[in-house]
Amino acid sequence: MRSDAGFSPDDVRACLHRAEWDSALELLVDLPDSPWQTVAFWHLLERAAELLWMHRDAAWCRWRGREVRHGVIRAELRLVPPEAAGGRRLPIPGAGQLRPMWAVGAPDTGLRIARVWVERAPEIPPGGRGVIRLAPLSPAAWSHLERGALITMHEGRPVAGTATIVQVTPPREPHVEGPESP
Repeated sequence: MRSDAGFSPDDVRACLHRAEWDSALELLVDLPDSPWQTVAFWHLLERAAELLWMHRDAAWCRWRGREVRHGVIRAELRLVPPEAAGGRRLPIPGAGQLRPMWAVGAPDTGLRIARVWVERAPEIPPGGRGVIRLAPLSPAAWSHLERGALITMHEGRPVAGTATIVQVTPPREPHVEGPESP
């Protein structure tokens, strides 16, 4: 198993041997999805990131733990140009702060809310494009989505962006309500 950058578990062990804790954490976070990456795994990495003052990494680990419980939805988002109706004049922040509404083609045709995480970039500029991950407020209402589906982002009446679904992965662990459930 190798990360997108070509690193393997042996590289993680080498970092740990040299006491390069932050580097080891970065490599672990970058490993591809795998069944052994449980909610407990992501919670452990989240705590380690917090102890190392790596706040964005801690937020990412929290996000990934949520994906284990609720599934993964990734999409290619294209924002409306800023000069057009509905266009954003500010970038989309990358670390899950934005919670826009989405038309997902649900049977009742209502808008749904989902947080947005921008992959491999700190933000998407106005009128730009990028790959995003979505964390729906009500995951079951998004369960009909498949790869290739088109959904639209709304922050007001006009459409603010269009997204093409590139990945839908079902949950790997059942969601259990508890004190650590987001």
